Amino acid sequence: MKLPRNLKGKELAQLLARLGYFATRQTGSHLRLSTEVKGQHHITIPLHNPISIGTLSNILSDIALHHQLTKDELIILLFGTNQ
Repeated sequence: MKLPRNLKGKELAQLLARLGYFATRQTGSHLRLSTEVKGQHHITIPLHNPISIGTLSNILSDIALHHQLTKDELIILLFGTNQ
């Protein structure tokens, strides 16, 4: 699956709300998100415009692992099938 190339950090935070993530704190240009879905999990995302593709890939891999999904399944869930 192809990752979006122009995704902003705030947009990613809004998309992750679908999986039960919510902002717990912000330090500078980084936002800490947490969820209690399928156990406690924390992820830090940069509020950059856009998020670099490698950083986005690592964030999505970590989230997919926590939710017991493949990375492709997570990408479809968050961004739809038109990527």
